[in-house]
Amino acid sequence: MQSFSNPRHAIRGVAIVALMLALAGCETATPYQPLTRSGTSSGGYSDIQIEPNRFRVSFAGNSMTSRETVETYLLYRAAQLTVDHGFDWFRMADRNTEKHSSTYISEPFGPGPWGYWGPVWRYHGRFGWRSWDPFWGDPFWDRTIDVQTINRYEAVAEIVTGRGPKPDEARAFDARAVLGNLGPRIQLPR
Repeated sequence: MQSFSNPRHAIRGVAIVALMLALAGCETATPYQPLTRSGTSSGGYSDIQIEPNRFRVSFAGNSMTSRETVETYLLYRAAQLTVDHGFDWFRMADRNTEKHSSTYISEPFGPGPWGYWGPVWRYHGRFGWRSWDPFWGDPFWDRTIDVQTINRYEAVAEIVTGRGPKPDEARAFDARAVLGNLGPRIQLPR
């Protein structure tokens, strides 16, 4: 158990907790917006025209944005691009959703009698020498270490657009119907 007999340690601990709470309160799910590399945006859509009727569309969400929301925003952007370029329907030629995971540990290294040490500890137990590291859960004797995995999703699709009646196939979408049906679920930036 960590002792807070040193006032500097106590103040530092309180400051870190306050900063984490302030940052956690500020982050919300990524709204439907263009992706900007500079600024405070942590996600959004981007697209590029490959041919006159072919586009690559993507939507990246932050850690608060669910996979379902990322995929919904991707479909909405594909429909929006289709209508904006004068087409009636689009077909998903290729589509993929990637999951990016990061693992964070509240106290990966602790002060020991010899200063800071880790990240792998070896111990001799009933079955011989074993090792433990913070990336595989907390040690069975210390429940104060918190291991947290944060997931972020990015959906990417290549679409082919067309005019006239929508083809009768599973990968084809009527752009105006998609805009009408998904529009109420789209959250714009404040």
